[in-house]
Amino acid sequence: MKSPLKDNPLRNPGESLDIELKDTLVADLLLYYIFACFMVLLAILEWWRWFKSSPPTPVPYTVVATTAILIAMFQHVRLRAKAKRLRLGRDSEKAVGQYLELLRESGARVFHDIPGKGFNLDHVVIHETGIYVVETKALSKPDRGKTRLVYNGENVLKNGLAPDRNPIDQVRAARNWLVDLLKESTGKKFSARPVVVYPGWYIQPTAEAKSSDVWVLNPKALPSFIAHSKPQLSPEEVNLCAYHLGRYVRMTED
Repeated sequence: MKSPLKDNPLRNPGESLDIELKDTLVADLLLYYIFACFMVLLAILEWWRWFKSSPPTPVPYTVVATTAILIAMFQHVRLRAKAKRLRLGRDSEKAVGQYLELLRESGARVFHDIPGKGFNLDHVVIHETGIYVVETKALSKPDRGKTRLVYNGENVLKNGLAPDRNPIDQVRAARNWLVDLLKESTGKKFSARPVVVYPGWYIQPTAEAKSSDVWVLNPKALPSFIAHSKPQLSPEEVNLCAYHLGRYVRMTED
């Protein structure tokens, strides 16, 4: 039987994180529990032999089974924390994607989870006002206190502290990669705006941030920022960029 689809579908928001989450829960965590259950079964069989007066050796099997259970419990705690982080990231990307989908009504072309070599672009919006590379950052909120981030134009500070990996540098690198990809594919050089969004957080920009090439926003505000920016692309250029980016994504899926 042959699929009736000529091309692979485009990716959904958070698709890479969905895959990684399933791998974490199924491939990684389940393996430890299967091994633990197997060793428990062997221990039970040995105890059964002991009750039946067969030459028993339950102690080594019990030791191995106990070790396997302890390892499985340790991995459960470790992988559950990882799964929680992945789930937060996935849900955040889906929420941002839903905000961006609203822009389709004004003719925007929206792409999610665009794979690169060892990385992915969370979202790309191609609109008459420009091309936007959107990086979603999922941060857990404190039980108490302010949920405010300060953007100084070069980094995003939480309680005065910068993250280990600078999201501004990260999204600029993603922007440069996309610009190079479109130039190689279309033969034309298009500019693109890098954007970092933090779902659920209030962003306080400093005076320096206003002159930065990178937007840092709450995703609720992003569609309005995009829709009310100055037009830069013609409808033909929007279609051209969308066609080549869509083709790249489908070819990468093969």
